[in-house]
Amino acid sequence: MMTPGDRQELDGVARRLSGEFAGTFSLETVEECVMDSFERLAATATVTGFLVILAERFARERLQALSKVGQKAGSSVPEILFVCVHNAGRSQMAAVLLDQLAHGSVHVRSAGSDPADSLNPAVVEAMSELGLDLGKEFPKPLTDEVVRAADVVITMGCGDACPLYPGKRYLDWELEDPAGQPLPTVRRIRDDIQDRVRALLAELAPAATRS
Repeated sequence: MMTPGDRQELDGVARRLSGEFAGTFSLETVEECVMDSFERLAATATVTGFLVILAERFARERLQALSKVGQKAGSSVPEILFVCVHNAGRSQMAAVLLDQLAHGSVHVRSAGSDPADSLNPAVVEAMSELGLDLGKEFPKPLTDEVVRAADVVITMGCGDACPLYPGKRYLDWELEDPAGQPLPTVRRIRDDIQDRVRALLAELAPAATRS
């Protein structure tokens, strides 16, 4: 539930983001996105102390995606979206691995059809073994604008939850869910995802795999 203090902080967030997106979105559009982002995250959160901070990051990502929709014709950087059920394991690993390997040659997002309130600790540990820090990541709900901004949408066990738009490439990766699995199993899932990500990158941005 949004408190008066939350509302005051969110008004400040909207003003900051409005400055970042000046000339692209009106203050009213930014405010709507900020409030909606807060409410979506609050719907699944069990710890609410950082909701305003996370809502700002989530709203910024949504606004960036929405701004890309109108620029698609001139964009040379592929937009990749990974979607799983909870956005707490598979899609987070895929997004971080691809971002690390791509060196900016693709832009990556992830989301969940039914997001959890936090990342899977075993997933965080397995990724840390590769020197990849998921400490700043958090589960995000799947929203329309991130799908519309994507060139390639890769689903991982989320069924028909992802909306379909013409002109996009949809892939489904059949991967075991790491939820509740021991660390050795999570490592195996991680390595499978890494192999798939390398193959995807070799197809989308061959130069990045040679750097």
